[in-house]
Amino acid sequence: MFITAIITVIAAYLIGSINFAVIFAKAFLKKDVRDLGSGNAGATNVMRNAGFLPGALTFICDALKGFVAVFMGKVVFEYIITTTSAEWAMPIYGAYACGVACMLGHVFPIFFQFKGGKGVATSVGIYAVCCPIAIISGLSVFAVSLFISKIVSLSSLLATGVVVVLSVIFYDTSADILPQIVFSLIMGLIVVVKHKENIKRLLSGTESKIKLGRK
Repeated sequence: MFITAIITVIAAYLIGSINFAVIFAKAFLKKDVRDLGSGNAGATNVMRNAGFLPGALTFICDALKGFVAVFMGKVVFEYIITTTSAEWAMPIYGAYACGVACMLGHVFPIFFQFKGGKGVATSVGIYAVCCPIAIISGLSVFAVSLFISKIVSLSSLLATGVVVVLSVIFYDTSADILPQIVFSLIMGLIVVVKHKENIKRLLSGTESKIKLGRK
């Protein structure tokens, strides 16, 4: 059954490696989004260069792949623990493990030369399964921050912090908290590290504000 768990986590990574930013940009623009704008393979860069529709589709599909990967992990680990009583196979552990794997796939996609996005949209689907309260609150913070600042990176970072903190506060009480903290911190760290250039621009006051529509 341990092999089954490993295969599931690998499958989550492969699901995460399906980069919809690259797919939709090529479909709408016939170009690689990684050669445009910020060079990031994410929904915001697609929206800035290809327009609202492909950007929205990218966000939705990236979130859905996170949801599918994590839900799969939760179901498989639940099956393992009910058939073997293996304590390591708590469903929430499977969800988080597949969440981390999916996010790594999104950031380092094997199908797209390991050059992907920053994991924000994917984390929406991940936490929709792992901790719904956290992601609902995080999305609310994102929306308010974006409305006020018009800066996607700042809003994403603030929302990430809220999600990580709340996922720890509202952890799944059916399992130990420590593994959940570790998994959540790893995902939060991935998002922050991928935003390192944005953070530099935020500190210098040169970060760009969002502009909708095709250039």
